[in-house]
Amino acid sequence: MIYNKDKIDTMEVRLENTRAQMRKGVLELCVMSIIAHEEAYPTDIINKLKEANLLVVEGTLYPLLNRLKDADLLQYTWRESRSGPPRKYYQLTEQGYEFLAGLKETWHELNYAVNLSQQNPMTNEQDI
Repeated sequence: MIYNKDKIDTMEVRLENTRAQMRKGVLELCVMSIIAHEEAYPTDIINKLKEANLLVVEGTLYPLLNRLKDADLLQYTWRESRSGPPRKYYQLTEQGYEFLAGLKETWHELNYAVNLSQQNPMTNEQDI
């Protein structure tokens, strides 16, 4: 079968766009989960996301942190740094923990639905 290069390129672009949207959709859950374990400095958050193969840059993270802070889901404290100016360390607020619990519940429901939708009804196994 001969494939049209333009169609392949279009499909690759569409796939990458969809991947990016999926990552953005779970980024808030991932960031809040990291902060829930312990207060975190943005560079630490980025490093933990990188370890999980979620590549995020400061230009994406800082606006998210500000939105979460403005929604009273996060707060921060200033800490002195050994090498430079003081740093902001983020923590979840009580509302943040409640919100995170809701996000986790939604994630589990979505994960279940996606996994179920991928099962082959004839074998009860996933197609992928």
